[in-house]
Amino acid sequence: MAIRAIVIGAAAGGGFPQWNSAGPGCLRARSGDPAAPPRSQASLAVSADGARWVLLNASPDLRAQIAATPALHPAPGRIRHSPIAAVALSGAEVDTIAGLLTLRERQAFALYGGAPSLATLDANPIFNVLDRSLVPRRDLPLGEPVALADAAGDPLGLTLEAFAVPGKVPLFEEAGADPGRADDGATIGLALRAGGGELLFIPGCAAMTPALAARIAGADTVLFDGTLFRDDEMIAAGAGPKTGARMGHMSIDGPGGTLEAFRAIPVRRRILVHINNTNPVLLADSPERAQVAAAGWEVAEDGMEIAIA
Repeated sequence: MAIRAIVIGAAAGGGFPQWNSAGPGCLRARSGDPAAPPRSQASLAVSADGARWVLLNASPDLRAQIAATPALHPAPGRIRHSPIAAVALSGAEVDTIAGLLTLRERQAFALYGGAPSLATLDANPIFNVLDRSLVPRRDLPLGEPVALADAAGDPLGLTLEAFAVPGKVPLFEEAGADPGRADDGATIGLALRAGGGELLFIPGCAAMTPALAARIAGADTVLFDGTLFRDDEMIAAGAGPKTGARMGHMSIDGPGGTLEAFRAIPVRRRILVHINNTNPVLLADSPERAQVAAAGWEVAEDGMEIAIA
């Protein structure tokens, strides 16, 4: 049994081009420049059999992402059907949970999340549009492999292990000017296994710790936080007042950045995902893209397919 994954969204919150941005990259994407292909907000679809799929995060763009992905379409000849058998959350930011409201038409699927994420859903009654008799909520305990199953309990052939990643609480739960870094599971990474292969999905990460580096080492494929190329990128572009560190994201370049951190971490395939609209790696002809490619990194695009035997 193998893992098949489809990147159904590669961008950070707001997508690319972002709806209210006239930055240089967004202008190129909006004009149809082939070196700046549009990207929707980050999410991944994973399957062990090619028929039943698990979504990793449910972005605000989910309806359009399903429409653009034939593997996620209903089977012909059935009035109500979806191959989406489960959703697993890496956190409870708007970018990861808003798409759940798209899945409200009484379709059965299992919903997995860490305790903080499920608590956020429980505290907000709007998510009760997902009837719990059809959409059971299941906890992902840290460090414990869970055999994923659909709403009826039928196994999906995938094992998922959640692990803590340095991050922060969701923006709408922040209290004070800077909530600081959270290391208690508010942000988690998701490790998917089927057969002998392992895929890691880490769309948000505030820092590389020894424990996280050890967890990543040896993975077949890692999709990792590529939000900003430089920590002060948004400030320099006039796009916002926050650094990447303040938003809970380590930068790609610079001291303590992703390129530096991964030099000593053995991984077969490295892919940047959750990429902000200001990040020049989105542009295929940029020096920054050439730099990450030279370091062995790929940049995710919507529709990218990944196969792990």
